[in-house]
Amino acid sequence: MQAIWTTIGLLTLSNVFMTFAWYAHLKELGSKPWIVAALLSWGVAFFEYMLQVPANRIGYQVMSLGQLKILQEVITLTVFVPFAVFYMKEPLKLDYLWAGLCMLGAVYFMFRGKLGG
Repeated sequence: MQAIWTTIGLLTLSNVFMTFAWYAHLKELGSKPWIVAALLSWGVAFFEYMLQVPANRIGYQVMSLGQLKILQEVITLTVFVPFAVFYMKEPLKLDYLWAGLCMLGAVYFMFRGKLGG
């Protein structure tokens, strides 16, 4: 169980870096040439990969590849929504809830073997 929690923690931190690398330049560097945004994003993404690679290696010891991917997507949405609302000042939409419910369905199907189904 510790491997799963370690994976979740590392993937969550990784996703914070990933989300900033992918989207923060839209707010912060909109007036700069795209190459500046790309280079800065690559710098931030380095830290993402330094967390994501060990997370996936640890997680793959106890989860299938599909389970690891779905876990990653759930964490991505969990990190992205607060980022979009609080950092990017996007309106909170009910669509995030519907997307989250769809993800719960994906979690169920990917993990049901481990849940006794």
